[in-house]
Amino acid sequence: MRMKTSFWTRSLREGVERSMATRCLPDHQGWWTTATCFWLILAWTVGSPSRPGAQQAAQNPAEQARVSPKAQELLNRTIQALGGAAFLHFRSMTSTGRIYAISEESTAGLDTFESAVLYPDKRRLTVGKKKPVTLINDGDRAWELDRYGLTRQLPGQLRRWKLSTRYSLENLLRLTIRDPGVLIQDGGVDFVDNVPAVVVDIIEAGGGQAKLYLSKQTFLPVRIDYRSQDRQTQDWDEFSDVYSDYQDIQGIRTPMHIARFLNGERVGETFRNTVRYDETYPPGYFEPSS
Repeated sequence: MRMKTSFWTRSLREGVERSMATRCLPDHQGWWTTATCFWLILAWTVGSPSRPGAQQAAQNPAEQARVSPKAQELLNRTIQALGGAAFLHFRSMTSTGRIYAISEESTAGLDTFESAVLYPDKRRLTVGKKKPVTLINDGDRAWELDRYGLTRQLPGQLRRWKLSTRYSLENLLRLTIRDPGVLIQDGGVDFVDNVPAVVVDIIEAGGGQAKLYLSKQTFLPVRIDYRSQDRQTQDWDEFSDVYSDYQDIQGIRTPMHIARFLNGERVGETFRNTVRYDETYPPGYFEPSS
């Protein structure tokens, strides 16, 4: 297996490694790969309105997610604010823009990106133009392609991709809250950047937890908090994705700015320049040979 670092990785490594927890980012034998940086920076994908777990819950009402009346009201208002049926049923998202890695409140690396996502679990992300790096995911299969050739993403990269995808804005509201055994409750009022927000608490059957913060004025999501336990160290990592600069695109309210935090420290930002929904991709687009 190729174990060379990519152009983007080398350009980010010095700045990023000063501040990010080493157990989260370096992979096998200490090498750094593009995916270990970008999974914290970019909202990789969105989900579809259904998947096997949600279908099984629909067949067995006793296993459906339990939602308090107040929380259900908040979720309904949020879905409508995001576009209603248009938000719930779009099938793909294509976006371009700029992506930043941040270390000690300073930019450690930046580049352009092109992203294509097909639900529920396919994505193709290309970062950079002169020496591009492409990350491809199709379910449990994952590859990285750069000027040195093709390699499979390591298990840690795939795990982190699935984590960030599960709690992305679109997946959380279209998939995760429908999972069997999920408990959803009103979490009261809190503040995001000194602005009051209503909170929805989401507790999963397997122990996962998330907090969804909604603007009190628009009911649009402004932040999602979630946590994950490292299997080796048993330590918990706290993540926050902050959404802003919503624009109406094809009837869907779309956040054009996403900031990512790890254990309270800003580690990346994504600025979308363009977003297009429901584009059709050519056959094999989510295969490494394309």
